Amino acid sequence: MTRKSLPRHATVASIAIVAVGIALSGCGASGSSSTNANGVTNLKMIMEPGPEADSMSKLVDAFNSGQGAKDKIHVEIDQLSRTDTFAKEAALMSTQSSDYDIYRTTSYLVAQHAPYLEPLTLNGDNYFKAPVESLQVDGKQYGIPLDPSVHLLYYRTDLIDQMLKDAPTYEKISQDVLGKKLEPKSPDQWTWDDYIASAAYFTKKYNPNSPTPYGTQLQAKNLLYNAMVWDDVLWGLGGNWLNSAGQPDLTSTAAQNAVNVYRTVYTKGLTAADSDQAEFPETEAALGSGNAAFAVQWNAGYAQLNDASKSPKTAGKIGIAPVPGGKTHVHALSLGVNKYGKHTSQAQEFIKYLDDPATMGSYVGDGGIASMPKALSTKTDPNTAALNKALSGGSFSEPALPKAFDVYTALANDLSAAWVGQGDVSSALAKANADVAKLAGK
Repeated sequence: MTRKSLPRHATVASIAIVAVGIALSGCGASGSSSTNANGVTNLKMIMEPGPEADSMSKLVDAFNSGQGAKDKIHVEIDQLSRTDTFAKEAALMSTQSSDYDIYRTTSYLVAQHAPYLEPLTLNGDNYFKAPVESLQVDGKQYGIPLDPSVHLLYYRTDLIDQMLKDAPTYEKISQDVLGKKLEPKSPDQWTWDDYIASAAYFTKKYNPNSPTPYGTQLQAKNLLYNAMVWDDVLWGLGGNWLNSAGQPDLTSTAAQNAVNVYRTVYTKGLTAADSDQAEFPETEAALGSGNAAFAVQWNAGYAQLNDASKSPKTAGKIGIAPVPGGKTHVHALSLGVNKYGKHTSQAQEFIKYLDDPATMGSYVGDGGIASMPKALSTKTDPNTAALNKALSGGSFSEPALPKAFDVYTALANDLSAAWVGQGDVSSALAKANADVAKLAGK
């Protein structure tokens, strides 16, 4: 798959929410949707420039020359910006604009967008459960799942093989670092304790014979997308943002343990000291340079690590396993129908066109990533197979709160210092719990 090595959220949401006051110049200037003299309805759809729009453009061309021509519907994609598409959409939504018929949305913004979108009727059985549910609000579907993003554990197969043959050293190091003797395991069997012990094994501070300076690379920068990565640990240890009664639950034992996983890795030096400024690119660099033996990374990272021209040290040596604990955050890029648009029925027809395994199979063939098992199965490379497996079981979506995007930001603000050993864990989690309560209206 030829793709830019960017996590899919990075293509669209550098600025996401608070944009009501943004001027609309250049946003709807290209003209609103209309019906021409031949009775053809022109639909306008917002996307951000990038690989997803490139892939969608090919589907749109096929629609316009096929079913669209028959139904007298013509779709145009207006590519706004890679940095502020959602900000401009927020301004359009706030004025109940009819300039566009189809909006860009995502799992982490759909609850905020839902008041401005029409509910959709999809063939839910065609989709992986987590992506389709991540676009539901109060039981209604407001977006069609397209490109999904998950986290996977990428590891050096040559180095792990060495570790599996060195049980005495591994057991001694695990005793020193964790206070208990563990046996080396294959990464697809790891708990978070195994992750920590294995990171210590590949850290020269604990194992002078380690081929890497550090075992792993944490994405511990104060960044909302890093909160999505940390949520893997929280969910994997049985936690959640909310408890079964719908109340904030960030002071739970699971949350304490999840922070302490990061805190242990960082304070014991199992990751580089500058991990407190790390996110996706730094993790790619740490793995590709041989500075770390393994890391939890966005699924977009595999192509670069397995490319001999870009990563000669790791190409052909990258193994893929589920995130320790077996739980990965998932979100999906999506499209939704503007309820204030002039041609909602025609926009729904285009969504129906996309809601088909054959259409999504073409999307995958054109470089997209589908949220449908049947469509995704047309790709058999190891990374797509791992994505398919993660989406089939073990993925989760966080609660669809109207201010979910702000919750991620609050978690990063409140917890990132505690992740790297600063301050008190309980106080940090108490602040996070209070912020979630405020943002969730609890």
